[in-house]
This record gives sequence, C-alpha cells and structure tokens, in this order.
Amino acid sequence: MGEVHVREDVPPEEEGRPFFQPLELGPKPFHLSHRIVLAPLTRCRSYGRVPQPHAILYYTQRTTPGGLLITEATGINLTSDGYPHTPGCYTDEQVAAWKPIVKAVHDKGGIFFCQLWHVGRLSHTAYQPDGAPPPSSTNRRVERGGVTLTDGSFQPYSEPKAIETHEIQNYVRDFVHSAKQAIAAGFDGVELHGAHGYLLDQFMKDGVNDRTDQYGGSLENRCRFPLEVVDAVVGAIGRERVGMRLSPFADYGESHDSNPVALGTYMAEQLSERGIAYVHYVEPRMRAAGELETATETVWPFRKAFKGTFLSAGGYNRGEGIKALQSGKADAIVYGRLFLSNPDLPKRLKVKAPLNKYDRNTFYTQDPVVGYTDYPFLEEVTSSLQS
Repeated sequence: MGEVHVREDVPPEEEGRPFFQPLELGPKPFHLSHRIVLAPLTRCRSYGRVPQPHAILYYTQRTTPGGLLITEATGINLTSDGYPHTPGCYTDEQVAAWKPIVKAVHDKGGIFFCQLWHVGRLSHTAYQPDGAPPPSSTNRRVERGGVTLTDGSFQPYSEPKAIETHEIQNYVRDFVHSAKQAIAAGFDGVELHGAHGYLLDQFMKDGVNDRTDQYGGSLENRCRFPLEVVDAVVGAIGRERVGMRLSPFADYGESHDSNPVALGTYMAEQLSERGIAYVHYVEPRMRAAGELETATETVWPFRKAFKGTFLSAGGYNRGEGIKALQSGKADAIVYGRLFLSNPDLPKRLKVKAPLNKYDRNTFYTQDPVVGYTDYPFLEEVTSSLQS
C-alpha cells in the first residue's frame, strides 16, 4: 500500500479520526478505544528496585478508558539492572507495590502491560550481585558510552561474561517467574523487551553474538533464546497476554545486525505463528539513542509478516501517526517523549492542540514530581493563557 496523505480542509477532530477507531488487541482480545499507546519509558524513580506510590499519579495521568499503557522496563532478576532505581517484578515486595498502581489504571479503564527486561552487558559490576560481571551473549565489552550508578557517578560499562549454555534456561525461568508475578500484580499482560541492545537483542544481533553453541551463528540459532523465552512465557500466562518489542535496525549499545530486514522478518514470522497479542517494532530512523535519523528502510516487511496486531514506535508526530494508521502500516502508534510531556496526549492529538515541550534533563532523575507528574494538562495551559 502507498502512503496516504491527510487532507488539509477537514476539522482537526475529523483529521484525527484514525487515532480513535476501536481496536481489538490480540486473540483474547483486549478492546482498545483508541490507537495511541504509552511507550515503555525508563524513569528511574523506583527506589531500591521497588515501584513507588508516586507512580500511581504518573500512570493514571496518562490513562484513558480503553487506552493501552506499557510500563517502564522492569527487571526479571537481581542481575537485570543497568540504570539507577528501575523497578523489578520478581519479589513479593515488588508485586505488592505494583498492585495499587495497576488497580488505579484499571479503575480508570486502562489496559496495562508490564514490560520485562534484562539489560545484559549494558551494566556495571556495581549493579551485579557480589560484583560479578554482567551476563550477556558475549564476553565483549561495550566501548562507547557508560552507565550511571545509584550514587550518581558515570562509569564505563563493565566487561561482561557470556552466559554458559547450561545457564540459558535459568534466564528463561526468570522471565517466566516475572511474567507470573506481573499477572499476580494484576497486569493484563507482559511485553518482552527484545530491543535496544539489551539481553535478548544481544543474542539476536550478529554484531554482538559471537557464540559457537546452539545459541550463536545462524539467524535461527541467534533467535533461539528469545523465542524460548516467548514460548515459555506463553505457556505460563497465555499467548493473549504476551507482546514483544523489537528494533532490528537499531545500534543501541553497539548492538547491530548485518541484515536487519532478515532478522526482523524472521522474528515477525515466528511470533505470528505463535499468535501472541502484539508485536511492537521500532522505526529504523531511531537507529541510535537521541534525535531522529534519516532512514530509507521501513517496518513494512515486518508488518506484512506478522498477522496480528502491529504496534509501531519511533519519533512519530501527529501527522505521521495518522498516515501510518491510514496506510495500514501500523494498528496503533506508540508515543514516548510526547506522552511523557503531555499526560493528556490522546486529547491533544484529537483536537490538534499544541504540545508541551519535554525536558531531557529530567528524563532519568529521581525526583518524584519534577519532570514526572508536573507536566500541565491542556485545561491548565488554556487557563494560564486566559488569566
């Protein structure tokens, strides 16, 4: 299908109609009232790996009836972390802390998935039990960039240790355990984080994975561990409760692939066969962290290969989101920074209202309010302009 152009002579509400077509998400299905999704956004405000009460306001500010929200990336075990104060979902204490957050979202009619991750080699020994090397698919360290520790210092990434073949199933079990814990906390499902250079991505990408066992080498072998995780989690909580995020084109954390189209298509085909709730692909223009890049590639091959609900993320504005929905390139658009800074983003996109500007300096701070729950709603902006 070709690109669909939006007419300029229609009211903003009519122009924004593609966002507000109902959507049946997955085989269960979940009934979405609109197609504007809150992206998983690391916020670094879960002190001591435990979600905090201030997250109730943060998530409910961004909840609408029938709207889908995906949590910030959430650890599966004690070796998962590579950022300060990110939450987990593997202890009973963490589950108890998530419960009132999930309930508050559900009370406003939202649908809530918990994104599960392990950062792999994008970590430091300070985050690891007993100062051990971070686990990965490889022994090679990430040379560029570094990691912020809980004391605020910035350090180079530590040299990782490749997970032994016989240890792989331990990590599969940890994903399963966290998925079960997420369901116990009341979440509607989980999203497996297979993107942006983290552990599952480190296995899939041939620019990182240098293994010689059955988890390295061929495309099928490199995808074996991520698909084992998918199969095990599906077996534990049901395919209708599982989504997966992928970024075949990205090079976050020096995690690139020589044939991203083949990788992304293979995973889309495999996940389609499994009938999971959705896939969540990142546009190629988000190749590296930071601003958008020019890209000639597209997620269309993956869209065509996956027969279920297709979510697309990666620097979309209002007009681009509308075009992607109208063309069939995506079933829903996932917004990150714009949703972070505009808690009422669906309303603003509907009426083509101005958007708050986001402040990068407060993305990953630990303040429970500033840059977190203090972005104004449209009514507040309008009132201030009129006063």
